Amino acid sequence: MTDSILIRPFSMEDYPAVRTLWEVVGLPFKPGGRDSEETIRQESTGQTALFYVAEQNHQIIGVVFGTHDGRKGWINRLAVHPDYQHAGIARQLVDQVEAVLESRNIHIVACLIDDGNDSSVTFFKKMGYVPHHDIHYFCKKKNRNI
Repeated sequence: MTDSILIRPFSMEDYPAVRTLWEVVGLPFKPGGRDSEETIRQESTGQTALFYVAEQNHQIIGVVFGTHDGRKGWINRLAVHPDYQHAGIARQLVDQVEAVLESRNIHIVACLIDDGNDSSVTFFKKMGYVPHHDIHYFCKKKNRNI
């Protein structure tokens, strides 16, 4: 199935399909904040955005948003349509982000996984990611929609 999958950069024309995909897979969605079309547009044009989609027959079936701060890379918003899961598409998407980060001399890649998302924990462990139970994640949001 994955031989006809195209991994390519995200474009804003993909936004409606990506938004639908996030909803189908049950990713938390903040349309009034971080996931709004305007926010995604701004982020996707930045120097640190590594946004990719997986496409088959002109349909978006997977997405990953990667970023970096010049020192550490991040994997965000990884999703594959349920009909295409367990076919190596998520691996291809993550491999793409990791390859670009490596080409930019960034050798640390991290991801945050919501508690209870066991399938993502299993996936990232298989990809060689190591959980760090000695790290506490803190964030400060100026708006609960972001």
